[in-house]
Amino acid sequence: MGKSFYVINPLLDRRWDVLVAHHPMASAFHERGWIEALAQTYGYEPLALTSTHPGEALRDGIVLCRVSSWITGTRLVSLPFSDHCSPLVSDPSELEEFLLYLRLESDRQRFRYVELRPLSLVGAYPGLRESASYHFHLLDLHPSLRQIFGRLHKDSVQRRIRKAEKEGLSYEAGRSEQLMGDFYRLLLLTRRRHRLFPQPRAWFRNLLASMGEKVQMRVARKDGSPIAAMLTLHHGSSVVYKYGCSDESVHHLGGMPFLFWKLIEESKSSGAEQVDFGRSDLCQESLVAFKEKFGATRQLLKYYRYSH
Repeated sequence: MGKSFYVINPLLDRRWDVLVAHHPMASAFHERGWIEALAQTYGYEPLALTSTHPGEALRDGIVLCRVSSWITGTRLVSLPFSDHCSPLVSDPSELEEFLLYLRLESDRQRFRYVELRPLSLVGAYPGLRESASYHFHLLDLHPSLRQIFGRLHKDSVQRRIRKAEKEGLSYEAGRSEQLMGDFYRLLLLTRRRHRLFPQPRAWFRNLLASMGEKVQMRVARKDGSPIAAMLTLHHGSSVVYKYGCSDESVHHLGGMPFLFWKLIEESKSSGAEQVDFGRSDLCQESLVAFKEKFGATRQLLKYYRYSH
């Protein structure tokens, strides 16, 4: 292995912010605020691996969190709760050297595994195996709003947006305490409906505090009562739909399609070039179909692990 590698703290080293702001593979999940919220909420220890000498502007980096549990042992994940988190490197040969270093360190420190969540990983690397697969959806915002609306599924999306407008649904976006309360109440309803444990409220509070204006909540209401909500992240020219929730008893009012259209309109007007619709489990056929009815294109998203 020819290169030397250095471990930095992305929360303390300001060079990380500059790299994330300019690297073409960086996303909202590389942002200092996202990493800080992970550390504050769950106690994960963040670190970034780079081949750049101390004192020089960062040219590359892989950000990870050290996750320790007496049940599952210690592992490195890039990054927990992130749909994707690509290595910020320039070419496959450079990535190979990073992976070799991580493999040697994993063996030396006896990590249970190292997991990477890249949007794409070209080539085969010794010891690195696929650990999970998902669908990933992106909506291109380069066409006009008229063209984008015309590509929406006429019955499932266009009709439901018009239904929501006819029903007089109100809409609000921002970061207020009321929006947080509305969002979280709907999140609890949704997680209960799907028989899943909800994320702690502190996670969302920490996201709002750490990411600032790069995180937004959007809420649709009927006669003042919240019926649908979402939380989005912003980085560069991309807006990420991260969390969505709703009151199932009023799905017929079209709250979620209405919110997605508001998200598309506002993202387009702000100059964003794409909406990241996030990952979906391969078995979630209805969720995959829902995203594709908005015109989002699908690709396969794979996670990889090196383990003993």
